Amino acid sequence: MDSKVVEPSQSIGLNNLPIGHKARISAINGDRTLSRRLLSLGLRVGTEISVLQHRGQGVVVATASTRVALGSSIASQLLLHPLDNTN
Repeated sequence: MDSKVVEPSQSIGLNNLPIGHKARISAINGDRTLSRRLLSLGLRVGTEISVLQHRGQGVVVATASTRVALGSSIASQLLLHPLDNTN
């Protein structure tokens, strides 16, 4: 997989965020049922996540307290604002 350069000012889909990068969820493009499901997994607008790995079309992400594997249909509905990855 090629490394992608992601500018912090742009909004991208979760399945386009490179491994190791951090971002904040800015929008969920789904219905109320999807929002509730993601909330039960600890994912809501404003949550900071980092990508641990891409599994096929899905993605594994980490929040402060948990790791979650999401399929491509859900990952494509999460819009993110990338965060500065410098330490």
